[in-house]
Amino acid sequence: MRYAIYFTPPAHDPLTLAASQWLGRNAFSGDATEPPAIRGVGLHEISFHTAIPRRSGFHAALKAPFRLAPEISESMLLRHLMRFAGSHEPFQLPPLEVARLGNFFGLVPEIPCERMRLFACAVVQEFDVFRAPLSDAEFERSDPGDLSAPQFANLYRWGHPYVMDEFRFHMALTGPLLPKDGIFIEPALRDYFAPYLTKPVEVSNLALFVEEEPGAPLQVHSLHPMGRVAARKIA
Repeated sequence: MRYAIYFTPPAHDPLTLAASQWLGRNAFSGDATEPPAIRGVGLHEISFHTAIPRRSGFHAALKAPFRLAPEISESMLLRHLMRFAGSHEPFQLPPLEVARLGNFFGLVPEIPCERMRLFACAVVQEFDVFRAPLSDAEFERSDPGDLSAPQFANLYRWGHPYVMDEFRFHMALTGPLLPKDGIFIEPALRDYFAPYLTKPVEVSNLALFVEEEPGAPLQVHSLHPMGRVAARKIA
């Protein structure tokens, strides 16, 4: 069993529903979804190019998947996550846009959001004591030979290379693409997601995802509202 601390909008948010349909799976229910009908892109092509993010579900990673340390229980993690989320006030991300990230596509803020970067750093630091050290096999799967010096240092210290100064908020929408595939996938993504990217995104919860066994799809275990309880009741 592995756990991950992610951001994802609520289950019935229009962006969540649209992304779940694009990816072919709803991370809240675990149910498969029918890919959207998009002119010029076959359903089998969408299914093929979304296979990797489909397993992970629609999310932005804050604390990458980790095994619990031997002395830590799931209930301990849940209690601490609830307290941590409640001690941080909700905030807004700038509107998202479809962007190329290396050889894949995802959603990123139109302009960088320093508050999100600092929040992600706080999540990584706060929950590192709950994480079991990487095994040798896990370390090697992270391709340490291809990492920059700061990324390698992050992998060694925090269990993941793309944290702290290397963090970039993104919500993956495809796996790696060949240039010829990106030519038709990119406009399809932009057209499909345009109606859902017109306003800032509310960051009002932290999501605990679970991976029941190696290679299993990640699924939302629980959402943890941010902000003081009294403030949430008033709202």
